[in-house]
Amino acid sequence: MIFTIDIGNSNIVIGLMDAEKNLVFSGRIRSDLQKTKEEFQKELQNLFHDTCPIMPSQAEGVILSSVVPMLTSIIRDAMANLTGRRPIVVGQDIATGLHIKMDHPKRVGTDLLVDAVAAASEHPGTIAIFDLGTATTCSIVDGNQTYLGTIIIPGVQISQKALSEKAAQLPHIRFDHPGRLIGKNTVESMQSGVIYGTAAMIDGLVERLEDELVEPITVIATGGIAGAIVPYCKRKVIYDPELLLKGLWYIYYKTYR
Repeated sequence: MIFTIDIGNSNIVIGLMDAEKNLVFSGRIRSDLQKTKEEFQKELQNLFHDTCPIMPSQAEGVILSSVVPMLTSIIRDAMANLTGRRPIVVGQDIATGLHIKMDHPKRVGTDLLVDAVAAASEHPGTIAIFDLGTATTCSIVDGNQTYLGTIIIPGVQISQKALSEKAAQLPHIRFDHPGRLIGKNTVESMQSGVIYGTAAMIDGLVERLEDELVEPITVIATGGIAGAIVPYCKRKVIYDPELLLKGLWYIYYKTYR
């Protein structure tokens, strides 16, 4: 079994995956930049003690992806202390099997590449991967495992926070399912805008991508509030909350086994 770790802007997601790609344990902690390595190590230790089915030292290895450079070495060192294994940090020197067709390939976020590895390994043809986290990203990979490019949009939580902070009469809201499209009060109206607006954006972007590429596209959504958005999309969208962890699994087993 290996630990797969996604260090994101809001949360650090930890998975334990077996050799058959089954996720046997998962947990998350906050990406708190004020915490020390010792505090993160204690929090991870408590998480594993409470819910992990094995001792951390029994893991075969650790692989992580990070979009928060300030936390990368902290979590790497904490996991090394807990497992006795030197974690693999996914970077531009790690073989992914993807051909990156970007102006500056080395600037592509590792989280986007890891998502793309998992999607290309499990789905044929051209794929659009929507990752709804702090930012909403759409990565496009073709059937030859070529990373064609990315669309980056302000994330749902960022947009909602900005709306509440800049408009005095609009409150912070929970991302609950709206009762109807046309809201009858402020909260319901904002929930409708968040859920239906994001779903319509996904539908519309994919339609335009298919027009530009002149081929059908498989759509995958992961991260953050994707599970709340996907049911409101008009087109078929595959919801895969474990996509990034699976991408790390593929990289580990393709490269280090």
